[in-house]
Amino acid sequence: MFSGRSDLPLDKDALSRFLPWLIAFMVFLAVLAMAGMLALNTVAQRWDRGISGTLTVQITPVDDPAKDAERLQAVLAILAATPEIARYESLGDDRLMQLLEPWLGAAAGARDLPLPRLVDVELKPKASLDVQALSRRLSGRVPGASIDDHRVWLERLVRLIQSVQGLATLVLMFIALATVGTVIFTTRTGLAVHREAIEVLHLIGAQDSYVARQFAGRALALGLKGGVIGLALAVPTLLAIGYFAQQLDSSLVPTVRLGTVHWAIVGLLPVVVAIIAMMTARLTVLKTLSRML
Repeated sequence: MFSGRSDLPLDKDALSRFLPWLIAFMVFLAVLAMAGMLALNTVAQRWDRGISGTLTVQITPVDDPAKDAERLQAVLAILAATPEIARYESLGDDRLMQLLEPWLGAAAGARDLPLPRLVDVELKPKASLDVQALSRRLSGRVPGASIDDHRVWLERLVRLIQSVQGLATLVLMFIALATVGTVIFTTRTGLAVHREAIEVLHLIGAQDSYVARQFAGRALALGLKGGVIGLALAVPTLLAIGYFAQQLDSSLVPTVRLGTVHWAIVGLLPVVVAIIAMMTARLTVLKTLSRML
């Protein structure tokens, strides 16, 4: 298949010159879609590990500092008596200012802001906590105390990411179908152009599989060439997107990086596309020749 010998002048076909560029464009889109899927999956896993099994208790502030501290201690006492909770920590004013700074800017440093009390809560592994019951206990003992269950919006985020991944998967499927269709069209055109030469090969004893190997080898070579071109264009694009993403505020936009395994998967896309082109060309030739001759 990779030998230089060929009884058909496939290199001179005009359509074959355009096939690598069409495949390069498809691989370019496929790499971007695949990288987006992998990046979203990484973000979802990171947030799941960081947020799953955690709660935040919020206590609205009051004018009396002494009463405010008393309300905080009452909440901490309830949390300490809850067996499903492994750890809890009251966040100080400095930490609250850091959390608010990305949203309020310089105004976050104003000490006269009515800041609520926040308590970071970590549950025990595989603990089954009735969040609604705990919320009723807290609000009954300390009016104004509420619980922010991270799992609620985390589930919504996961559903959103899954929807985007589904769209990216559809894009990859369309790209694969477009690649197959392009190879089929190019192969059938080549068969029509070289019909007389193929008939001569059959007269001297050549089998359909022999002709199919030549078309398949040519499709594999063109697919690899186009895939490498597409990958060479996609990698700088991904690096540029990553660079501009890092310039944004990391507290508002999560840091997204592709790992070694992800880059390996992306690097295999040209090989996969070339194999698809080879198999498509071979099957197209065998099927077409069975009807032509």
